[in-house]
Amino acid sequence: MAYEVEPPKYVRLAQTLQQRIEDGTYAPGTRVPSENQLVQAFGMSRPTVVRALELLKRDGWLESRQGYGTIVRGRPEVVERKDRRGREALERDESQGAGRLIEVGRVPVPARVASALGLPKKAEVLMRRFLVEEDGEAVELVSSYFPAGLVEGTALGVDEPLRESAREHLETRKKVRFDHVVERVSARLPEAGEAELLDLPAGMPVLSVLAVACDASGRSLQVADVLLPADRQELEDTYRLS
Repeated sequence: MAYEVEPPKYVRLAQTLQQRIEDGTYAPGTRVPSENQLVQAFGMSRPTVVRALELLKRDGWLESRQGYGTIVRGRPEVVERKDRRGREALERDESQGAGRLIEVGRVPVPARVASALGLPKKAEVLMRRFLVEEDGEAVELVSSYFPAGLVEGTALGVDEPLRESAREHLETRKKVRFDHVVERVSARLPEAGEAELLDLPAGMPVLSVLAVACDASGRSLQVADVLLPADRQELEDTYRLS
């Protein structure tokens, strides 16, 4: 059976806004409609609108100017789109993100995570699991794993949303420095609990983006396993050929 993969809502909205910039509807130097206006115009939730605007700012189409709002910059000299789901997971503020924290606790390290963290198979790690939702629909399941020794003296083990990203929390509390991320993308069938949380029909696969965050020496500090329903998400990268 073939599954038609459709971009998430915030990507579709970003693509629509980008098209309006390119066709001159939103001219360079002008303000884009406010968040409230975009919510009403497109019938999407505020988190979806905010995420679309942040994507366009990241890629250089828009910029925020204090006292003026969000301004159109126009088409960037080099257009490069990267869906860096791992980075989003590592830098997510759980108290501000669209979704909910559903589980915190020590668990046996999954095999795919053990090798990434350089831990023996029977080791225990701290897991924080966050369900990302858009307009009441589950779109991502993010399970973040931390070495047990690294989380001592932090609030990562507390069953409450962090008011900053796990990266910021660790860099502040443990004086570590995140340097780079390695992402590995694979497809698999979800476990029963994962399928239930993502409301997937039987037999529906998921894309797994395993993001391994390391310090400058290559030591793994955090692993985020981002699960994307294959029928609702896609990964896209646009780059210029030299």
